[in-house]
Amino acid sequence: MPLFKFEANTTEGKIKKGRREAADKRALRELLLGEGLTLIDAEELENGAPSKGKPNTEELSEFCRELGSMLSAGVPLVRALNIMTKEDRPQRVRAVYSELYASLQRGSSLSEAMAAQGGFPPLLISAVRASESSGQMDVSCAQMANHYEKEHRTKSKIRTAAFYPIFLLALTVVIVLVIFNFILPSFFTLFEGMELPAITQFILNLSNALQEHGLIILICFLIFAALLAFILRLPAVKLRTDRLKLRLPVIGRLLKTIYTSRFARTLSSLYSSGLTILNALQNTKDTIGNSYIASQFEGIVAEVRNGSSLAHAVASVDGFDSKLSSTIAIGEESGNLDYMLRSMADTYDYDADQAMTKLTSIIEPALIIVMAIIICFVIVAVMLPILSLYNSIGSGYSF
Repeated sequence: MPLFKFEANTTEGKIKKGRREAADKRALRELLLGEGLTLIDAEELENGAPSKGKPNTEELSEFCRELGSMLSAGVPLVRALNIMTKEDRPQRVRAVYSELYASLQRGSSLSEAMAAQGGFPPLLISAVRASESSGQMDVSCAQMANHYEKEHRTKSKIRTAAFYPIFLLALTVVIVLVIFNFILPSFFTLFEGMELPAITQFILNLSNALQEHGLIILICFLIFAALLAFILRLPAVKLRTDRLKLRLPVIGRLLKTIYTSRFARTLSSLYSSGLTILNALQNTKDTIGNSYIASQFEGIVAEVRNGSSLAHAVASVDGFDSKLSSTIAIGEESGNLDYMLRSMADTYDYDADQAMTKLTSIIEPALIIVMAIIICFVIVAVMLPILSLYNSIGSGYSF
């Protein structure tokens, strides 16, 4: 069915823009009239495929919470999506909601509409599909809203913790470039014809190289960075690097905590939504964020399918905290697996927050020390020939 980009008047006289699927412009006009809109102009898009707008974790949380609230209040699903398309929100998000609403009007289920749209994560689609079968979509939406809200909070904390060290590193690079390109050349003119110490000669050569071939060095650096990024995305290389991350001192422990928290929270959300433990596990592996851990999930699923307990299967995973399997065992024995997983995820979220704070407190002074060492290195390189020159002048006057 063709996809139209339209402008229409609301009953309050405001202009509303959006996208709708309709057989033709006449059908679009009638569709909009049913929503209380008067069509002004419409343009059929050349590619009628969905926009593939991808909501972020914050927008997914808002979508689930708003939809769950209206469903729990007794608002029909189609009506709820219609209301959400009319609310004030970014045009990109409104376009996604409009596509869902149009698909529901054609008789698709919400999970089918979300899958066809292309921007929703498989995790959420699976949870919605399970809740459609169980009839508890409002409960499932509330759980997924909490899931994505906490995921967004965790990502924000990671970005915040990483900002200051990255800023210090960038500042160090800028200071070094300024020193080598603008400050040192004025000093080196004093040293012409002198026999320079090795450290000073090295700094002089490096400064000259940056001034004469700075653009070439920059281009080579960018090419190297792009090539390195491409290599690190290769599946075999990514598998090795993700495994190596878990072996790093301090950082490895922090990553294990974060990965364990993601696993526990995601599995709890899916299991509570009505998915079987096997389906929940299959949907969870892609949310961990580590390909090495994800590669071990086939073994977990196979063990559970063959009758092994989840606790026993998870105990063999290299990359999760050792306490995870014992907590799962308690949940399986008590019949409260989803609650135990959710409780553990909350605990690991707190532990990860504390670990990131400690890691930042270690990285910040380390970068400051590195900056100080570089500056001291430059100062020594400049002062040595100056002192030598001063001593030579002093010796000359003594005669």
